[in-house]
Amino acid sequence: MTRIHHINCGTLRGFPNDPNPKAICHCLLLEDKNGLALVDTGFGLAEVKNPVEQIGQQLIDTFGIIFNEAETAVRQIEKLGFRSQDVTHAIITHCDVDHVGGLADFPQAEVHLSEEEHASLMRGHHRYLPMQFVHGPKWKATSKSPRRWFGLEARPVALGFESEILLIPLFGHTFGHCGVAIQQNGKWLLHIGDTYYRKIEAISDDNPITPLTSRFADDDAQRRNSLEEVKRLARNHGNEIELCSTHEITEFPNWNL
Repeated sequence: MTRIHHINCGTLRGFPNDPNPKAICHCLLLEDKNGLALVDTGFGLAEVKNPVEQIGQQLIDTFGIIFNEAETAVRQIEKLGFRSQDVTHAIITHCDVDHVGGLADFPQAEVHLSEEEHASLMRGHHRYLPMQFVHGPKWKATSKSPRRWFGLEARPVALGFESEILLIPLFGHTFGHCGVAIQQNGKWLLHIGDTYYRKIEAISDDNPITPLTSRFADDDAQRRNSLEEVKRLARNHGNEIELCSTHEITEFPNWNL
């Protein structure tokens, strides 16, 4: 069975109007006998070494990004006793700055994402930063699938790993935003990316974070539909599916980091 390591690949000083003092960039390292795979990559060495040049002062200030080389995926993988070249795949929920910065540290990896997200990136969508892709990622765009997973479309990601891995379209935050589902002992872990920034958004619309989430959505109506599907999964299949998102610190194991 593929082993899942939870890794934080970036720390933020919360969001504007956020009652929580800190947010994270919750990524996953999948350890398999056939190699390693990352689910999102957080910030990489390039952002740590040249943050303003890479992503700009405005984004740094807006989200209170704290740059720490020890938090980069490559350094955490090395700390676990692996080599950067052992990472053969990266599965990307979407191509925002805090999800793909580490890709350049694993240039050998095949990068799996939805065909919709890849198309948006190739069209030059303004939200994506070209400097993060100058190394020439090995894109593997995943097309639509007839497969269903708890009522949602599921796109198999062919890594050759022992555990099944699926891209689950949860469009709206970006045009091709997806969750990533990993099978574990008959159950599933679903990383929902930025379907919500904070868990409170899945509980009540009357919260200080939803206006920010709506502001940064490519299609907010679609994002809200995706959020409703995530709420349905939690409500009806909570004993079969564990959820985690990118920035909600309470969903990270041993979250008082």
